[in-house]
Amino acid sequence: MRSAPDLSSDQDINQFLVILKAQNLPGTLPPELVKLPYLEQIDLTRNYLSGTIPQQWGSFTRLLNISLLGNRLTGSIPVELGNISTLKSLVLEFNMLSGSLPKELGNLINIERLLLTSNSFTGEVPEKFAELMTMKEFRIGDNNFSGKIPDFIKNWTKLERLAIQASGLNGPIPSQISVLENLIDLRISDLRGPEAKFPPIHNMTKMNNLILRSCNITGQLPNLEKMTNLETLYLTGNLLSGLVPGWILLKKHISIDLSYNNFSNRSLVCKSQDVNLFSASSKGSDTGDISCLRSSCPEIVDFLRINCGGPEVTINGNTYDDDTTEPVGASKFFKRRNWAYSSTGNFIDDGQTTDKYILENSSKLSMANPELYMNARLSPLSLTYYAFCLGTGTYKINLHFAEIKFTNDTTYSSLGRRVFDIYIQGELVEEDFNIADEAGGVGKELIKHYPAVVNNNTLEIRFYWAGKGTTSIPDRGVYGPLISAISVHPDSTNGSGVSVRVVVGIVAVGAFVLFLVLGILWWKGCLGQKSRMGQDLKGLDLQTGKFTLRQIRVATNNFDVSNKVGEGGFGSVYKGLLSDGTAIAVKQLSSKSKQGNREFLNEIGMISALQHPHLVKLYGCCIEGNQLLLVYEYMENNSLARALFGVEECQLKLDWTTRYKICVGIARGLTYLHEESRLKIVHRDIKATNVLLDKYLNPKISDFGLAKLDEEDNTHISTRIAGTYGYMAPEYAMRGYLTDKADVYSFGVVSLEIVSGRSNTSHRPKEEPFNLLDWAHLLKEEGNLIKLVDPMLGSDYSKEEAMVMIHVALLCTNVSSAARPTMSSIVSMLEGNIIVPDLVSDMSLLRDEMKAKELRKYYQSNEEINMSESTRRTMSMDGPWTATSSSAADLYPINPDSGLLENRF
Repeated sequence: MRSAPDLSSDQDINQFLVILKAQNLPGTLPPELVKLPYLEQIDLTRNYLSGTIPQQWGSFTRLLNISLLGNRLTGSIPVELGNISTLKSLVLEFNMLSGSLPKELGNLINIERLLLTSNSFTGEVPEKFAELMTMKEFRIGDNNFSGKIPDFIKNWTKLERLAIQASGLNGPIPSQISVLENLIDLRISDLRGPEAKFPPIHNMTKMNNLILRSCNITGQLPNLEKMTNLETLYLTGNLLSGLVPGWILLKKHISIDLSYNNFSNRSLVCKSQDVNLFSASSKGSDTGDISCLRSSCPEIVDFLRINCGGPEVTINGNTYDDDTTEPVGASKFFKRRNWAYSSTGNFIDDGQTTDKYILENSSKLSMANPELYMNARLSPLSLTYYAFCLGTGTYKINLHFAEIKFTNDTTYSSLGRRVFDIYIQGELVEEDFNIADEAGGVGKELIKHYPAVVNNNTLEIRFYWAGKGTTSIPDRGVYGPLISAISVHPDSTNGSGVSVRVVVGIVAVGAFVLFLVLGILWWKGCLGQKSRMGQDLKGLDLQTGKFTLRQIRVATNNFDVSNKVGEGGFGSVYKGLLSDGTAIAVKQLSSKSKQGNREFLNEIGMISALQHPHLVKLYGCCIEGNQLLLVYEYMENNSLARALFGVEECQLKLDWTTRYKICVGIARGLTYLHEESRLKIVHRDIKATNVLLDKYLNPKISDFGLAKLDEEDNTHISTRIAGTYGYMAPEYAMRGYLTDKADVYSFGVVSLEIVSGRSNTSHRPKEEPFNLLDWAHLLKEEGNLIKLVDPMLGSDYSKEEAMVMIHVALLCTNVSSAARPTMSSIVSMLEGNIIVPDLVSDMSLLRDEMKAKELRKYYQSNEEINMSESTRRTMSMDGPWTATSSSAADLYPINPDSGLLENRF
């Protein structure tokens, strides 16, 4: 791999330039470049450089240009850069820089270009910048600045390009901007603050691109006909009112977007190719969104499926409509029988004469139904899908995403950030949504679920780019919302065509029956507990759906015994199939279950707020009568425990690559719980039985019934200690001291099980059980850790990866919780990004020679038995399936003496 070159040695005195663009160079910026006194340009655009900007660079005396666009640089801008009086261009866009802008940059008296977009800068723009009289281009979008747009920009009379999109600054746009008559490109968007009139810019006759989006601009649109060079005019998302001027509608060969305003025209031509007037009228106008998209409803339907940007495809018996048309112009509409879309904006910086609004996959896809993710529809600004023939009722919306443009490697193509907002029925449901972050990487499936109420047969789903994220990685013009597929189906049965008389009769009879039943239940004293359960459930901020008992009965064929895939102390688990073809697993809590109402509600509350590829998905719950039901996604390959050391006919022959993938996946899931989720959660019961495997053997953490919020100031458990023997961290088991490091300990135990193919705890009747962790420590002291590797693998595994996994496991199971690493560090160790620290030896086993001898005898004899059985093991992909968060050991006995393994405090 190439790295930043060593330029510290003496060079030819005529060396003026260092230009290494798009080379994917890793490493850091060399301070020693200052030893080249005649250097005039440093251009390291689009590489993979990290670290900080060297303060030593402030010693340059002839430098004209610094361009570090598209790297991984962190830290703040060194104040010393303000000493480079010769500097004309400073480009730091698309990095991870932070802090406030140093006022010393105001000393750059020759600066012409200062580009700082897409970092994390804070604070106000320094007043000292008013002295930058030579400024020609200034870009500060996608940052976290505060304060107002500074009035002193009026001093920059030579300014040609100004971009302040999603910068964090407040409006209004200062009126003094009118003196900047040399402006040819003005882009301001997503301003916070008060409403304001249209800025006085009519005299900017050189203007090519004028973009004032979502700036709280009110009043009428002024006459801009003097801007004869205008090519782009975007005023979308404001509060403009009055009539749309006639000169706008007559403009040709100019891309004009006036969508989402309050114009009063009642006869707008909403499908003009050059003028986008979608949703441009006030709500009282009779030319609304629907009139722009459809003429009538041929029939009322209760579902919608679109393969956005792709051809027609059938998944699990459900057909997704094709969506492959690429309209042109600023006003982009497309209409089908029951749905349509509107797309606004153009990719004006991509250098292409014709924009493409369908993205084709350029990454490796890791998902169950790749057909839905091979293509995606994207938009440079706003993309709105409409379903306009839906029956009245409540619907569940599934939005399918996968980031298919960026890469998952160590090149600059992996540094892109796509950020946008999502609205459903006009309500913001996701702000600063990042597909890759939510999915855990690029090329990975992400399905977001939302409820929606339809009252006028119309459903609106809008994706909006608010100016955030990168716009030039890997190429210019790569940004904006992206959607792979949409599916909509009813949450419950919608009624239609029933007469009022019938409805009144049904209500009357129903009310009588309801009162009768409630009276009987009250008389029998049965209402208290159910009432409390209902109140508790309402108190939860559920992010999932609620199923009716009727839906569950239909899905499971009335809980038919042939659909039962497991049974334990909590109750039963059934396989089911929803009306939309989704396979589910239904966990039915028994009234005699040891998992009581507290765990039931805890599991719903915890997992409903979590969405991650390595966490089992909770679709919803049902509480009716005496039924307590949880509905989960269906996992085809049961639990990791069953795959590794279940009954012989249920074991899977997991190769090394799969085992390593499973280990990394569990680590990523825990990293999300501990560090990335909005709720910081300690699982408390990580073990192989609570790791489920999907069709592709991807791991998903389950069983959140014992999970707790990670409260740094409240680490002592004053009630019961809950967990599983052999997996519980010692400080938690003995003292009730609970932090996320308890999960780290459990992960270490599970990692040893994965690498060895053995259960951690081995039950020996009437004798002290042996522990896999003890065996690992003994082998470490003997210098023979590789002996832990499952003999079933033979020689078909990576010794280097195996040793990394074992060392990480031992590091995780350190007796001292403080010495255990964080889960994010563990992921980095497993992926080879950081070195695994040295281990502290545990000499207690060697001092107990008798126990050490028994350990050797036990595991060596087991190894011989396992080797003799290896030829009989075959991969079983068609055994019983389950997707329950309950412990899989309750569903499938691991061995006749598994009681100790599953014994809980």
